[in-house]
Amino acid sequence: MVDAAQREEPTSELLTTNTDRYKWVVLSNTTLGMLMATIDISIMLIALPDIFRGIHINPLSPANSFYLLWMILGFMVVTSVLVVSFGRLGDMFGRVRMYNLGFVVYTFFSLLLTITWMSGTAAALWLVIMRLFQGVGAALLIANSTAILTDAFPENQRGMALGINQIAGISGSFIGLVLGGVLAPIQWRLIFLVSVPIGLFGTVWAYKMLKEIPRKVDRSIDWPGNITFALGLIAILVAVTYGIQPNGGHSMGWLSPLVLVSFALGVVLLTIFCRVEVRSPDPMFRLSLFRIRAFTAGSFSSFLASLGRGGLMFMLVIWLQGIWLPLHGYDFARTPLWAGIAMLPLTAGFLIAGPLSGFLSDRYGSRPFATGGMLVAAASFGLLEVLPVDFSYWGFGALLLLNGLAMGAFAAPNRAGVMNSLPSQHRGVGSGMNSTFQNSGQVLSIGVFFTLMILGLSRGLPAALLHGLSNEGVPLSAARSAANLPPVSTLFASFLGDNPIRHLLGSHVLAELSPAARHAVLGRKFFPSIILAPFRTGLHLACDSAVAFCLLAAGCSWLRGGKYVYHEVERPSRTTDNASSNTV
Repeated sequence: MVDAAQREEPTSELLTTNTDRYKWVVLSNTTLGMLMATIDISIMLIALPDIFRGIHINPLSPANSFYLLWMILGFMVVTSVLVVSFGRLGDMFGRVRMYNLGFVVYTFFSLLLTITWMSGTAAALWLVIMRLFQGVGAALLIANSTAILTDAFPENQRGMALGINQIAGISGSFIGLVLGGVLAPIQWRLIFLVSVPIGLFGTVWAYKMLKEIPRKVDRSIDWPGNITFALGLIAILVAVTYGIQPNGGHSMGWLSPLVLVSFALGVVLLTIFCRVEVRSPDPMFRLSLFRIRAFTAGSFSSFLASLGRGGLMFMLVIWLQGIWLPLHGYDFARTPLWAGIAMLPLTAGFLIAGPLSGFLSDRYGSRPFATGGMLVAAASFGLLEVLPVDFSYWGFGALLLLNGLAMGAFAAPNRAGVMNSLPSQHRGVGSGMNSTFQNSGQVLSIGVFFTLMILGLSRGLPAALLHGLSNEGVPLSAARSAANLPPVSTLFASFLGDNPIRHLLGSHVLAELSPAARHAVLGRKFFPSIILAPFRTGLHLACDSAVAFCLLAAGCSWLRGGKYVYHEVERPSRTTDNASSNTV
């Protein structure tokens, strides 16, 4: 290693001194970090019923909707906002240093989440805040792991390495579903405690084994850019978060003053941010990188792919927990675990296609695999529309496997293409920019999918509920009141592993029913039979949007051009101009 005091731009010889053994250490450690960070994104989803029961709070109460939404989305909002800044800090002060700090922060706040001693809203607020800080650690890990990998591996192996790392990150979100379903019923604190020993091991391992590559980078921080970007993106994501929440007499809050003001403020701040970055001598968000065609096409296709994929998990979980599993004899309380198990073919597809397509992209380039993956993903979403809502599992599992193979074939080559296109001194910020597109797309996708699903449910669910409940002897006034509740509360009830009818009617109405009527409306098949047709309408709208986003991602991916790897030139000041035919 060169002495850090020399502060020289690393040469290709320096980057390859730690050959075989070191690069596999880097791959192992960064993959562990990515897997740990992304598992915790989804482990919370399945464990929410046990968490809220453990802290004695009803998440479906309107007064508690804040805690429900921010436990689900807060982690993703924080990582989306901070990955660019942390990638830039990695370029400035050392990618390994920032990555190691991520392990420490993540592990520390995982421990604080485990030792929650309060109950009620105080405990819920503690969990939300600690979860946000846990997201800070995840952002440090995500922002710098890809750049560290790109530094450690030669260009002819980066696709394979980034493929393994990227697929670990994506599959982690599905592994978390199963892990949460197994651990949370035993003790909800275990879903956070499981990260502590892994984090401690990863922290010690990273500090002992990972080596900093010194580089000459201007250490000035673009404070105006950081502040306007963070506040602008937070405002947009807050608008999306509250847009799917009922407001007043409306089933969604897209027209509420809070959402409209937040969205407008976010647009204004991000516009100011762009103007600041153009004038900044050392910008945080290097707009000049968008002159590299492979980077631009890869980043925007990441965003579009996330828009198509991000809400998929929520839709599949609701489909399984609210309809399919109860129809096939599963209690609502057991559906979270079995929904995670039912989605394992999706994870298998990621694990198979990711490393393989990454390996092949090292030889043939990213475009055929990334573009083809998005085309196949669009086809799989179209086939989901053809599938009956009460499907045969083998057909459903085959479509999940196909979708996982397609998304895996896209993700690894696309990330490799993006990282190969970047100058070495900008890999941290470039990786952060790409992750921002990907993570923001996920949050926006949840808003889009939920909105389309709620629009579909609003067309038929009220009438179906009114008719079904009144036919079973529920008083007309109570049936009408339940039918007029916002559909999102019905979705969240099934999502949380609770019988939605119990939530819609309430204990006082259920107590007044005859035993036969109460048994009928609380039966496993009553709610699925009511929601079946309205859900299909919403599902078609959501799948149509996913098909459109995937096709747009395929077109954007094709525009990246042929195989392209950035090579350093003698004059670093002109690095972003040296993209020859691969510039926009």
